[in-house]
Amino acid sequence: MEPAILIITLLCGMIVSRIGLPPLIGYLAAGFFLFMFGLEEDSIPLLNSLADLGVTLLLFAIGLKLDLRSLLKAEVWASSSLHLIGSMLFFITVLKILGLIGLDRLEFLDFNQLMLLAFALSFSSTVFAVKVLDEAGDAQALYGRVTIGILIMQDIFAVAFLTVSKGEWPSIYALGLLLLPLIRPIIYKVFDRVGHGEMLILFGLTMALVMGAWMFEAVGLKPDLGALIMGILLAGHAKSSELAKSIYYFKELFLVAFFLTIGLNGLPTVSDVGLAGILVLLLPLKIWLFFFLLTRFKLRSRTSLFASFNLGNYSEFGLIVAAVAAQKGMLPPEWLIIIAVALSLSFLVAAPLNGMVNRLYERYHAKLIAMEKYPLHPEDRPIRIGNPRFLILGMGRIGCGAYDEIKNQYNDEILGIEHKQELVDFHLSEGRNVVQGDASDTDFWEKLEHAPNLEMVLLAMPHHIGNMFAVEQLKRLDYNGKISAIVQYSEDAEALREAGVDAVYNLYEAAGAGFAEHVIKEVLHQDENAVFDAMQTKQGGSSPTVSKP
Repeated sequence: MEPAILIITLLCGMIVSRIGLPPLIGYLAAGFFLFMFGLEEDSIPLLNSLADLGVTLLLFAIGLKLDLRSLLKAEVWASSSLHLIGSMLFFITVLKILGLIGLDRLEFLDFNQLMLLAFALSFSSTVFAVKVLDEAGDAQALYGRVTIGILIMQDIFAVAFLTVSKGEWPSIYALGLLLLPLIRPIIYKVFDRVGHGEMLILFGLTMALVMGAWMFEAVGLKPDLGALIMGILLAGHAKSSELAKSIYYFKELFLVAFFLTIGLNGLPTVSDVGLAGILVLLLPLKIWLFFFLLTRFKLRSRTSLFASFNLGNYSEFGLIVAAVAAQKGMLPPEWLIIIAVALSLSFLVAAPLNGMVNRLYERYHAKLIAMEKYPLHPEDRPIRIGNPRFLILGMGRIGCGAYDEIKNQYNDEILGIEHKQELVDFHLSEGRNVVQGDASDTDFWEKLEHAPNLEMVLLAMPHHIGNMFAVEQLKRLDYNGKISAIVQYSEDAEALREAGVDAVYNLYEAAGAGFAEHVIKEVLHQDENAVFDAMQTKQGGSSPTVSKP
């Protein structure tokens, strides 16, 4: 039966991916198919072990990317906390009403069970949100950073529940874990010396599964909490991002087993699918609550709307919470299937909605603006770009280098745009004229109308989608100057040329050409030195007519 598990899972994942949805929906469907063929969760102990590993590595990966400072912002911690409370009250009320009118699966649930269901349904999908943000190139946009911050806060709430659900008091030795920050320098030294490749992966698995999960479980704490804490301890290291990328596919592969085990719990009945459909119909209220809260924290209506739609779905973490609750006997196991179906349906609805959000914003712009609170959030205020001749979008290494070269000839007639405030502050301290702005934000482009002397725009953003969006906005504003762009892939270069970009430079080809130019100069310089030294030797060590270059 093992070959059938792999084949069916692969086929279901491929089919779902082809229609633009996260493959986890296919994995859930594969679980249902395998159950129809007589396979049950308890018949494959290895699958359950892999599923547990997947959840553990998921939390470890979240910890590696966790910036604690970002969680301290009110629009993140306060909005996520208030949304959790508000959505739980809403879902408890609605589920209770549905139970009172005799809806199957809800009629005999007590208050604690309703509260658990509401808690599971309050989460939004990290997998879905990250996929949408990556495809749009908006992971570092303000709404993207707010979305990720809220998702991390929700993950922390889930981990707190998983820890409490263990139902046992930790050992007195658990207090020793408070000393972990003291040994971080030692861990960092080991981190420095493990190098790359398989040694880095092995180090990450050891930190997550031994120093994290095993050690925490040994003192009576939830192993998942240990993995998260170890990830947070390593997050400040320069190689934490590389480690997160290295274990990414291990985590994703093991999570496939988790979604399979959900489907192997049984097939949904007609009433289960109907109840899941009702839960999906409640998503607009979840989206509206996010929008309302984010605008209360003085984010612009566009930022709030994009973040809210990104969070308008149900979560794989809700499934994890429901799975633990069902395992502990706190929820009927049927609800695991219902939430799995609701999760899949929510993705089917959320995918096209996220594609329409920009059109919805433009259509209801006036009404949405009326919801804003002033003064706006410091990172979300209108940007006055003045009247530069040259505009650089993206002040990373490429943009910074281009800025310095242009500045040598044109002084203060150049302006850089960067979305990260810390990078803006750095460039300002270095004497560069840089302002904070999000070039993926439609409203940002309205500022270009106030730059009549703008002659050239340099697109130095890291994402092709962001650069293409910038070109579209420039054309919409009837910009007639020159456009140059940096790309990583040849197919991106062709797309930009077709869109009207005047000059496109391949990042790797340009780097290779620059390296070759540097080598040639060095070689020529050495040859000139050798000729000069030879002439000096021949003429007795000095020559009034020869000067060293």
